Amino acid sequence: MLSSLATAGLPMVHVLAAVFPEDWLSHPVMQSALAVVLTLVVLYVLGRVTSLVIGRQAFGLFESMLERLPFVAKVYTSVRQLIDSMLVKKDTNQRVVLVDFPMPGQKSIGFLTRTLVDSQTGEALAAVLLPNAINPTSAFLQLLPLSHVTMTDLTMEQAMSMLMTGGAVAPESLVFSHPDKLREEAGAVLTRPR
Repeated sequence: MLSSLATAGLPMVHVLAAVFPEDWLSHPVMQSALAVVLTLVVLYVLGRVTSLVIGRQAFGLFESMLERLPFVAKVYTSVRQLIDSMLVKKDTNQRVVLVDFPMPGQKSIGFLTRTLVDSQTGEALAAVLLPNAINPTSAFLQLLPLSHVTMTDLTMEQAMSMLMTGGAVAPESLVFSHPDKLREEAGAVLTRPR
């Protein structure tokens, strides 16, 4: 295998020897070693360029084919937007929260996607997406008072790991009640005008 790499890279070494007439380039052992290294570098660069260009083009082609299918296009674009919004950077208002679901006293992991105001009472409301465990692409959207939402210190990645593994991969501790500090922080962050 090394002899094949050396043979493939030998023309490049001869070009280098012609441009830089150094004594060490004329030794056969150095020529073979340099030929192997140059061949590996060229193959690596060629592979990276090919994977970036062809990979992007193939993915773009696959996406455009999916977007042409009537029913699949709606589902695919919705799921893609959901995943993109969950993987946004930390400077956004989206938070991992806990809500009482399916009954009081039992908590479900949710993603606080937006806050609203009740037009009748002026009370702050939360739009919380509750993804299903193992299959987070199907979910419930709950609209509930912000006071019923428990803010957590979980990251999006931790929450998605918990959901995808059915809770097997989880941090050692998490916030399960309404701590005043997190509630005040959430109120300040979430009541900013959008």
